[in-house]
Amino acid sequence: MSKKFLYLFKEGHDAFGGDQTTMKNTLGGKGAGLAEMTHAGMPVPQGFTITTEACTQYYADNREINDEIKADIFKYMGILEEQTGKTFGSIENPLLVSVRSGARQSMPGMMDTILNLGLNDEAVEGLAKKTGNARFAYDCYRRFVQMFADVVMMVPKSLFEVEIDKMKEAKGVKNDVDLTADDLKELVGAFKKIYEENEGRPFPQDPRDQLIEAVKAVFRSWDNPRANVYRKMNEIPYEWGTAVNVQQMAFGNSGDRSGTGVAFTRDPATGAKKLMGEYLINAQGEDVVAGVRTPSPISHLKDQMPEVYDQFVEIATRLENYFRDMQDMEFTIEDGHLYMLQTRNGKRTAQAALQIACDLVDEGMITEQEAVLRVEPKQLDTLLHPQFDAAALKAAEVVGKGLAASPGSACGQIVFTAEEAEEMVKSGKMKKVVLVRLETSPEDIVGMQVSQGILTVRGGMTSHAAVVARGMGTCCVSGCGNDNEVKIDEEAKTFEINGHKFVEGDWISIDGSTGNIYGEQVATVAATGNKNFNRFMGWADAARQLLVMTNADNPRDAQQAVDLGAEGIGLCRTEHMFFAEDRIKAVREMICARTVEEREAALAKVEPFQQGDFEAMYRIMGERPMTIRYLDPPLHEFLPTKDEDIKELAADMGMTFDDLKNVVASLH
Repeated sequence: MSKKFLYLFKEGHDAFGGDQTTMKNTLGGKGAGLAEMTHAGMPVPQGFTITTEACTQYYADNREINDEIKADIFKYMGILEEQTGKTFGSIENPLLVSVRSGARQSMPGMMDTILNLGLNDEAVEGLAKKTGNARFAYDCYRRFVQMFADVVMMVPKSLFEVEIDKMKEAKGVKNDVDLTADDLKELVGAFKKIYEENEGRPFPQDPRDQLIEAVKAVFRSWDNPRANVYRKMNEIPYEWGTAVNVQQMAFGNSGDRSGTGVAFTRDPATGAKKLMGEYLINAQGEDVVAGVRTPSPISHLKDQMPEVYDQFVEIATRLENYFRDMQDMEFTIEDGHLYMLQTRNGKRTAQAALQIACDLVDEGMITEQEAVLRVEPKQLDTLLHPQFDAAALKAAEVVGKGLAASPGSACGQIVFTAEEAEEMVKSGKMKKVVLVRLETSPEDIVGMQVSQGILTVRGGMTSHAAVVARGMGTCCVSGCGNDNEVKIDEEAKTFEINGHKFVEGDWISIDGSTGNIYGEQVATVAATGNKNFNRFMGWADAARQLLVMTNADNPRDAQQAVDLGAEGIGLCRTEHMFFAEDRIKAVREMICARTVEEREAALAKVEPFQQGDFEAMYRIMGERPMTIRYLDPPLHEFLPTKDEDIKELAADMGMTFDDLKNVVASLH
């Protein structure tokens, strides 16, 4: 074949000249990290990477792995056998591998992994005999059967969990690690029976078939629903595909001198320069993230295995210095021997991103220009809005998810109308409210102004709620009815999402930066003057070549724009000047006027408001440019929809309720 679709870990660095971008594009982030760690002489279980281009080829070939790529996979398995001294499918000394995804941009937890691949009814006996540890061998086999069935064949994982719980209850034990070899052997039999009942055929015994099906499953997981959602949220192109890493297993579940864990070279929440992480003794990787047991902090490893801890600290330091960024690492300890399974640039909060960028500059690891590229623009935006307290957020349950329409975090008691929001806040009956609506309309503006946040069932990123909330700097989650089971009854004052029911006055919390909805009170912290923010923005100003302007439609927004360093107003939408309660009536009179004289009278009421706003904005902007769009109101956004508002407007205009309602209906 003219194109090379597979690379040994030890080939990766030299094949791409150590160029990180090219390596990640071809080998994926995980494969590139494994290649670099192998090149640096770190303890990495050997293996090979099937490239992102092979994934693209898989989809081009109607979701099949063509014969040439299959042949190369088995060729590289032969090389891996030579490297390890073990044989794939052997009864005496079986080679077991993990099959893991690895996109060029990190997508944690979005795609699939299969561990302990290569076991069958004969190889498990060989593994037990070779290691002298039958419990370990059957623990690996029951894990493999469950994971292969779940990931590759899509047999529900819950069916296996029920069997595990029944076994633990029958044996009177709490944790999986308390089950004996005989218990696990019995579980394997139950798991294989579940597989056969669901698939109509026995569990596959040929390791070669297992391997090809697992690789196909990882390629297929690039297109699973959660991966598609994550890519959309993070603007990751579908065309990229994922690489697959086939790697010799390192066994963290082989006893009390073994374990597995995840660690960061710096605190991903605050950016503080300290090693953070967790690990589990006698466990495999999925146990850490599954939450079946409580892990220990990485610092405790110093007491249990001091030599392993010292080696890990040394490797973590080397990795951060090499990649010049905070690293997120996965590791396994097998019988006192440390193995590195992954390293990648770690995900971090906005606060941590700024702290780490500034610290790396101060430490001489990166330039100021490089630092600017290390922080996502969306992260900077969140620093300008209230945020959830990190500790409180850890314990909060996500009950639903909508569109992240306007950034920030909000916590308050539920109200269902703008009038209630205004009344509750002004009377002091509720200090903080979240306005929950089917959708908002212009007359909701006063209630929106006093609310901590806005949650709508309908609407998208350009809905009224979203646009107005962003203009006000208010947190908003819109369209929560799109992907959740939602019922709202504004008259009965009830709201239900995914089985969680709320009534007026109940506490709810929403995150306008992620779209997450929490059915409880989650503490927020005010946007603070982050000490690194102005410094960082100074670096950005020094490097940029474009003017930075903003949208502003009133003096308050203009002042905020100047305070934040905007160099002008790119667009002032004059129709947005009239949503306030003391102005919207005059605009409605102008729209609904029956004669020229009535329209001119209404415009006379509008003119002073607009003149006052413009004069104030001109003073604030000084010599800075300001682009003004002439009045072009989408009429339906200004018209009243509630009968009481129509009655009030009709009285002001000397019209009957029915006549005005007909006018409003015709304009809608």
